[in-house]
Amino acid sequence: MPVRSLRQGELQNKTQGDNSSVIRARVEQARARQIARQGKANHQLSAPELEHHCVLTEGDKALLEQAINKLGLSTRAYHRVLKLARTLADMAARDNVNTVDISEALSYRTLDRQSSNQ
Repeated sequence: MPVRSLRQGELQNKTQGDNSSVIRARVEQARARQIARQGKANHQLSAPELEHHCVLTEGDKALLEQAINKLGLSTRAYHRVLKLARTLADMAARDNVNTVDISEALSYRTLDRQSSNQ
């Protein structure tokens, strides 16, 4: 999922997002969810632990399979995408990873690859 280009004047728009204290609280809550669920942060999960804590629907498995084939993802990259998707679900206070989490994690992976190719 590529990031869209900004329209002229959009950066100057004064829309308010969350302030840093709100974001910090959300990050701390997400980390607390991780520790309570599995005793460690998501980035420390082994492959079997990751599979246990990221139960995917058949549709989500198909999405990841397509991404692996299209982007040429390694097993390591696949696990990194799952860890990020698990973290995104934790940030949203959801118990399960969903398609939106996986799609967002894949979009970051795509952006990472684009920036390293430039």
